[in-house]
Amino acid sequence: MITVVSGLPRSGTSLVMQMLQAGGHPILSDDCRQADADNPRGYLEYSKVRTLERDASWLAEAEGRAVKIVSPLLTRLPSGFDYRVIFVRRNLREVIQSQEQMLKRRNQPSGPDSATMIQHFERHLMSIDEWFTKCPNIRVLDCQHATLMTDPASVAHAMPQFLGRALDITQMIGIVDPALYRQRTAVN
Repeated sequence: MITVVSGLPRSGTSLVMQMLQAGGHPILSDDCRQADADNPRGYLEYSKVRTLERDASWLAEAEGRAVKIVSPLLTRLPSGFDYRVIFVRRNLREVIQSQEQMLKRRNQPSGPDSATMIQHFERHLMSIDEWFTKCPNIRVLDCQHATLMTDPASVAHAMPQFLGRALDITQMIGIVDPALYRQRTAVN
């Protein structure tokens, strides 16, 4: 079995990876992407994930571990493994605000307007949800970012049962820092 932490970029996937690591779940990460102002505790990414479209041979390294794979790459997962996907869902306005702040810090131009991006993300998420229903080798645990930030204990308690392994719940909860929830909307 491979644990996959997924969601849109800037949705909280790094936080979930940090929680799993703190709880004692082995992770697959190479620290190629260093911590920065946008993610001061690190991204916990594995650089080979970017090659998933053309080369999935590295997935064997992920067996028994958690690996972060952004949602646009999920449909490239080969059928030869069982996957437990923790899918982080965040308010789309917050995702866009977080992406805009990151681009601004890096002196990069912003993307399309918010309304266009929201429509794009909504279509993408609907297609991913439909794809999940067609994959018998994939089980999904939806993780609401707002709940993760306001009630991390409920999310932390759901993960061991979903993954079928003991995790240190106290350590997982302790990773969540509400001060790092910087782009938030009034309504989630």
